[in-house]
Amino acid sequence: MSDPYGIFINGERRAAVDGATFERRDPFTGAVATVAAAGRKADVDLAVEAAAAAFPGWSATGPSARRAILWKAAELLEARSEELVGIGIAETGATGGWLGFNMMFAAKVLREAASSTTFLTGEIIPSDKPKNLAMGMREPIGVVVGMAPWNAPMILGVRAVAMPIACGNTVVLKASEMCPHLHAAIGEVLSEAGLPKGVLNIVSHAKEDAPEVVTALVEHPSVRHINFTGSTRVGRIIAETAARHLKPVLLELGGKAPFVVLDDADIEGAVNAAIFGAFMNQGQICMSTERVIVDEKIAEAFAARFAERAAALPHGDPRGQVVLGSVIDRSTVDRVSALIDDAVAKGATVRAGGAPAEGTVMPATVVDGVTPQMDLFREESFGPVVCVVRARDTDHAVELANDTAYGLSSSVFGTEMTRAMSVARRIRAGICHINGATVQDEAQMPFGGVGDSGYGRFGGKAGIESFTELRWVTMEDPQQGYPF
Repeated sequence: MSDPYGIFINGERRAAVDGATFERRDPFTGAVATVAAAGRKADVDLAVEAAAAAFPGWSATGPSARRAILWKAAELLEARSEELVGIGIAETGATGGWLGFNMMFAAKVLREAASSTTFLTGEIIPSDKPKNLAMGMREPIGVVVGMAPWNAPMILGVRAVAMPIACGNTVVLKASEMCPHLHAAIGEVLSEAGLPKGVLNIVSHAKEDAPEVVTALVEHPSVRHINFTGSTRVGRIIAETAARHLKPVLLELGGKAPFVVLDDADIEGAVNAAIFGAFMNQGQICMSTERVIVDEKIAEAFAARFAERAAALPHGDPRGQVVLGSVIDRSTVDRVSALIDDAVAKGATVRAGGAPAEGTVMPATVVDGVTPQMDLFREESFGPVVCVVRARDTDHAVELANDTAYGLSSSVFGTEMTRAMSVARRIRAGICHINGATVQDEAQMPFGGVGDSGYGRFGGKAGIESFTELRWVTMEDPQQGYPF
């Protein structure tokens, strides 16, 4: 057997130090999708050491060279899109449409990172000392660890490494055990584009070895910064571990996105956006619409149309012409089913869909009449289910939207812009879209949340700030006077 996928160190694909492997199975067919290297602490140490050795040379590389490599990587990624979509369907069960979008957007992330090399600027700061030139200089941090999930595998895998690399850092990417082949491809593409050996290193691992690998990455003395996208539970563990070592962390965690529909909203437009935001990638997106909060004056009209549209969405084999493919595993269906059962037992009504008795394909599901007393209102489902919550008025809608520990994405639909903007500003979330879906991203935008959705920002100028250190440097008169 050839070397398994998943570990990529010093520009080369390699086996784990102890030779261990694990299988990632297609969630829809059950067939083996990928045989991957099961890395552990010894592999982490090799990856970090390679990144540390590469840092002096890469941090001194000029912006034009960095920009050319990242731009070339975007072209190579696009050229491999069809191949990688097939790998992604097998590893994650997602549809070809979603994975094709991943490839396109990941290329945009690479190009945005390339363009950002131009904006790694500092400033001259006026000083009170005569003949003193004082500067605020942005410089690379060192070895950065990126940890990416499976749900938007290429977008989030590339996002974890592109801007850090553009800023002059070297990176170790922890691949998701759910898509080790796809994440390994990021290393292959960047290496082929000319990235020097050691600048990007990748470590895959079996599920049972995740705690060992994560701890080794965070605690390694050469690691200077960590970015993590994933669950709030794991993000909290990473933040606590990093805090003991005084290491900064960027966390993009879970969500329970509210979609507020005011009484003057364009109902058809709101339904269109809610359908997309709730059911794209089977609802397995951190920004997915999970709570539709609609003014009771238009609630029945909205709910009826929303349920009708949801019921018509095709679902099935992700290799077919469907909107909803497979969720990541059967445990997702079981968790969503439990949330639905709890809501129904407490008075809610399933108006479309429902959990299947077996398998990993679940139809678009709408549960109406949900209240804050139901688990579905509070717990992130991360599946193709959305609850409809009825609000008495605008103030009550805002109250319901903010009745959550999360705060990543949100939306407000309304015709009168002054009121809609007021509602948007009152919602506690890092992102809010007026008359748009909760699921949106652009590579140059500041992306991140508050509360249990994490802290820090990816994207654009905010990303540059996240992955550089601001230093105060002066040039002074050596003959200046001192008081003693």
